[in-house]
Amino acid sequence: MNKLANKIVLVTGASKGIGAEIAYNLAIKGAKVIVNYNSDKTNAEKTVSRIKEQGYEAIAIKADVTNKEAIQNLFKKTKETFGEITTLVNNAGIYKFEPIENITENEFHNHFNTNVLSVFFLIQEAIKHFDKNGGNIINISSIATMKATPMTSLYSATKSAIDGITNVLSKELGSKNIRINSVLPGPTETEGNQMNDEIKSFVTAHTPLGKIGKTVDIAKLVVFLASNDSSFITGQKIGVSGGFE
Repeated sequence: MNKLANKIVLVTGASKGIGAEIAYNLAIKGAKVIVNYNSDKTNAEKTVSRIKEQGYEAIAIKADVTNKEAIQNLFKKTKETFGEITTLVNNAGIYKFEPIENITENEFHNHFNTNVLSVFFLIQEAIKHFDKNGGNIINISSIATMKATPMTSLYSATKSAIDGITNVLSKELGSKNIRINSVLPGPTETEGNQMNDEIKSFVTAHTPLGKIGKTVDIAKLVVFLASNDSSFITGQKIGVSGGFE
């Protein structure tokens, strides 16, 4: 059943990993999907091809989501191709785990620009394009905002900011029928996050379900939040971590 028929969804940072899996799962449930990327055109086009092979619609659009002009152009191209978006998935992000003593000013600004400023800019633009029926914003945060983990102070700070945005905007935008929620992935294996045996053992030992997350686990929750099944859910932080603690 195409539960996302008539949905037009923009997924940022969707060339690979969690973003690519989100884009694919949204598409196979009927959504028209914009696969946003900044530098990895090859993998973005692979994601689009994977979707089209299943008979669904998607397009890859390059845009630096820390740049307002690039974001405006991203929405313009989206409208020209599919129409106005109904759902925004803020997935683009970076991470580097290191002791606080090693964090440089450049790393600080790069993390906050990519993980937080982009979300502000994208939401500001999205609410101009949502129609009278409202809209839907899904922020990809992290279980790191709930579980204090050494070496993640900068990354956790940016994702905590995302959760704060989600909470405040659920109240601020609710009267416009715009929903917003945070998805908090736990440790998840992706192309960019390959865990060695020691890390896998640590994670599984601290996860009640005894296994490491897969990208599809996060994607399935995003599909639910993008659907009308979640029409009375907003302002929530929802973990997808197997109970990692």
